[in-house]
Amino acid sequence: MEYRVCRNNPAPYNDLNGKISLLGLGTMRLPLRDAADQTSIDEEKAQEIFDYAYAHGVNYFDTAYPYHGGMSEKFCGKALAKYPRTSYHLASKLPGWLLKCDEDVPRIFNEQLANCRTDYFDFYLAHSVHESSWSNYVKYHAYDQLNELRKAGKIKRLGFSFHGSAEQLSEILAAGDWDFVQLQLNYFDWDYQQSRKKYELCAAAGLQVIVMEPVRGGMLNTLCPEAAALLHQAAPEKSLASWAIRWVASLPNVLCVLSGMTTLEQVQDNVASMDPFIPLSTTEQDTLARALDVFKAQKLAPCTACKYCMPCPAGVNIPGMLHAWNEYRLCGDRLATLKEEYEDAPAATRAEHCIKCGACLPKCPQHIDIRSMMSTICDTL
Repeated sequence: MEYRVCRNNPAPYNDLNGKISLLGLGTMRLPLRDAADQTSIDEEKAQEIFDYAYAHGVNYFDTAYPYHGGMSEKFCGKALAKYPRTSYHLASKLPGWLLKCDEDVPRIFNEQLANCRTDYFDFYLAHSVHESSWSNYVKYHAYDQLNELRKAGKIKRLGFSFHGSAEQLSEILAAGDWDFVQLQLNYFDWDYQQSRKKYELCAAAGLQVIVMEPVRGGMLNTLCPEAAALLHQAAPEKSLASWAIRWVASLPNVLCVLSGMTTLEQVQDNVASMDPFIPLSTTEQDTLARALDVFKAQKLAPCTACKYCMPCPAGVNIPGMLHAWNEYRLCGDRLATLKEEYEDAPAATRAEHCIKCGACLPKCPQHIDIRSMMSTICDTL
């Protein structure tokens, strides 16, 4: 496993000497016993994923208060309890949108410690910072309180996960003494969501980046047939996901690449991409650029199925509808594909019930015009 050293706030408190595995295990998409129930984590399969990752050198485990309906932190605490606490890094996040008063910060933080069966977090983040969420963190003095927890040793490194504009990122970087930043980085978004500029701002501030959505919610592991063919021709033995993982890991200011792995096969594939890690060559970069041009021509909705847009006041399954649209686009605009995906969804959750209220718009980290997309789906059908 490739390891990188955390430059900011190097900690002598554990056995790792600041070394972070280049691959981190994200826990937003753990295997489920019931696909309709996000809280129904299949603990046997999920434990197998944790054990394989740990045995193959992964030492960074990322969870959050809302993942899997609040069950992700609890499972992480249980899954990691078999290992020495000083042998891995554990990260979780403060859900700023749930804060109603100053006292909510320590209340939620202490609940998270109990969930994770620990008395400190190696990495702790203000969760999902963007234009409409940062004000809540400011209003309830979240940074000041978290900084005090860092001084007390309850937080070893303090950062934030960011979904806003590059302009706002500069503001947030200046708002505190941060140790790291978590960004959505992948080769699709590099020039699409100001990702290059955000990455460069972090580097200029001396802050390493932890990467989220390197495969963009699985989208870059499917692509379209024409783009996939280019990559398979260049490296028949490599998965499409490995191209995405290696691309982002090749960036020098990246500390760790998080992957939300659902199956053991995904863990095995991602571990193989990092052990040994070989940066993309110039030829591979050129091949990937050609594949990306083909893929972008498909005009997909850039949804990562994070579900931050949910629940919809009208009951529409927004991620499900956007998935149906992308499947339609990936299948060459075959109307039968869109109809099949659409009709498989429960009637009450379909795009036709969108009331254009706009409640979802400020919540979408991808800034998708969801109202317009729901109309496009209905018009296409």
